Amino acid sequence: MTRRDDGAREARALVQEVEGHLLLAAAREEGRTAAARLTGRLGWLTDRQREDVERQFEAEYLGLARASWRRTAERAEELRRTYETQYRALRHQLVACFLLGCAVLAAAGLLALSAAR
Repeated sequence: MTRRDDGAREARALVQEVEGHLLLAAAREEGRTAAARLTGRLGWLTDRQREDVERQFEAEYLGLARASWRRTAERAEELRRTYETQYRALRHQLVACFLLGCAVLAAAGLLALSAAR
């Protein structure tokens, strides 16, 4: 493996890490916004209770988001394996058909040569 490949891999890893942080920050903000909307309708909460509910709501929201991301990643991996398997099978079939075609052409050529003699 070359340094260029290592550099490209490190760059991809860095981009993925930054994307992960941005995704997490966006999910936290969504959780906070949803929590604020919920507690805004509960006028009877004290400030302390409101903060506690918002904090718990945000934590639950993040947990659900992470579980969803995990399921999505698992499904993507499952689909990737399935499609790779199908691709390999199709590639093998294509190579077999190509070789069969070459064999047929070679046989036809040999027959033509033997018939010409």
